[in-house]
Amino acid sequence: MHFAFTDEQLALGATVRDVLRAHCPPGALRTERRPAWDQLAELGFFGLLLPPELDGLGLGLTDVLPAVEETGRACLPGPVVQTAVAAAFLVPRVPKLASGAVCVGVLLPGETYAADADLADVLVVARTGSAARVFPGHAARLAARPGVDPCRPLVYVAVEPSGQDDLAAPGADRVALAARAVTVATAAQLVGVARELLGVSVSYARVRRQFGAAIGSFQAVRHKLADVAVAVEFAAPLVHRAALSVDRSAPTAERDVSAAKAAAGEAATLAARVALQTHGAIGYTEELDLRFWLARAWSLSAAYGGAALHRERVRASLFGGDLRRNP
Repeated sequence: MHFAFTDEQLALGATVRDVLRAHCPPGALRTERRPAWDQLAELGFFGLLLPPELDGLGLGLTDVLPAVEETGRACLPGPVVQTAVAAAFLVPRVPKLASGAVCVGVLLPGETYAADADLADVLVVARTGSAARVFPGHAARLAARPGVDPCRPLVYVAVEPSGQDDLAAPGADRVALAARAVTVATAAQLVGVARELLGVSVSYARVRRQFGAAIGSFQAVRHKLADVAVAVEFAAPLVHRAALSVDRSAPTAERDVSAAKAAAGEAATLAARVALQTHGAIGYTEELDLRFWLARAWSLSAAYGGAALHRERVRASLFGGDLRRNP
């Protein structure tokens, strides 16, 4: 098996990286809810997974991983994964979806709040134990909830009982597939967040001096940064494998998705902790842009199931539910 990204997939990621560097600088995170949205739409980013007959490019989840990772590296705000990934499985026929003219908010089973739902033109609500519903964003009652990530506000969605939905609702199989795809995309974003945190920490360790030497020369600092690098390099292939499993509807897809989310979440939270330790007290200040990536690592690690939940699913899959075999 050739287990590597193609030149085309890497080129797509590089193009998205260039766009985000130009149109989503750290300063935009303080003032804008959807920076670089129009520029990504011009690239066809929101139609990558849609079929050609719906004005999309018909790519698979594996094809777009490098591009999605770059949205995490840039700490891109807005319902990006919901619109570019989840919508392709849940509401692909929504008019103008591929053009980026429509924002989609998604509340999947197991989730209490829908991130950025206040920006959504179309809302998909699929709560545990009930049928999915799709309706215009203005048809729901929304209530903001406090969250750790200022660029990823959480919203409680209340849906009034109705005899019929405003739009065609996806079936349970599509909801399950969308949940897997969104979890993998979130894991890819976490890898991007971790890479950025590692890069910023290494750069700071090279210039910050203490006791007459750069702190990067201290063994304690170098070992911690090396631990982050190892964690990221172990997590990234698991995310790639999970995307392949989702694309191919592999029987191990659920296990692979959980393994990817657990590893990526742990890598990002480790990167956040080491970044704080490397920067010291300045890492906590609002003036430093680092805080946005710290918050994103923490919020995405908890989204769509934390590491503990996904590790439990992996153990259950490997040992047939008998967790006593792996205490």
